[in-house]
Amino acid sequence: MNRYRWRTSLLEVVMVLAGLVFVSPIYILFNVAVKPRDDQTGPLRPTVHPTFSNFGDALTGAHLVNAVVNTATVVVVSLIVLIGAASLAGYAIARLTSTWSKAAYLAFLLGLLLPFQLATVPLYQAMRAAGLLGSVWGLVIFYSAQLMPFSVFLYVNFIRALPTGFEEAAQIDGAGPVSTFFRIVFPMMRAVTGTVVILNTINIWNDFFTPRLYLSGGDLQTITVSLYSYVGQYGSDWPLIFGGLILASIPILVLFLILQRYVIKGFAGGLKG
Repeated sequence: MNRYRWRTSLLEVVMVLAGLVFVSPIYILFNVAVKPRDDQTGPLRPTVHPTFSNFGDALTGAHLVNAVVNTATVVVVSLIVLIGAASLAGYAIARLTSTWSKAAYLAFLLGLLLPFQLATVPLYQAMRAAGLLGSVWGLVIFYSAQLMPFSVFLYVNFIRALPTGFEEAAQIDGAGPVSTFFRIVFPMMRAVTGTVVILNTINIWNDFFTPRLYLSGGDLQTITVSLYSYVGQYGSDWPLIFGGLILASIPILVLFLILQRYVIKGFAGGLKG
């Protein structure tokens, strides 16, 4: 048996300190969220008289319910577009060996390398010309295009790792490519689809720059932009901001707990090949 040595104790101390570093932001988040709004103590000092009124005030003052509905609408519609288009594109690229499929795959990979900020000005002008500023549908179009390369990347490499025996059997029975995809291949891609759902949902749900740019001046706001209303030039209402952040994170945490078993499996499958 290995004896308890000074290296073991040092490793335990390091792990405890690392754990405190990772836990401290969560502690600060909850500690500030339950502070009275007139409490001027630092974020690390425990709250003596906690209050939960900040959650209700954040829910009503920032119109958080409407913001959650708007954000959820953008997320759901964008995911439908992403899953439908990326899965079909990934299947075509993974199963075809022609030159155009390889070129298309490289084009999608190029989309992973180029930051969308390079096209901020022309994209804004195009949205304004199309009359999509201040509309959630402009965000749907933007997110569907921005997140498509990563989604296609996951689908392509996951499909390449799937055995082709079931597809060949379906083709022998007379099924066409489309029927084979929807009846055979797509049900086998639950893991990578779950990964696409959770990763893209987190990306859209937490984004601030895009809705701030394309919904500016309109009545429709997303969660992050609504919470930004508590940030002022000369002061910020941090208890309400942190309370709103906790409320806004609950749907994401629930979704992650439901789909967590698919995330690692699908992401690992997407990294093969």
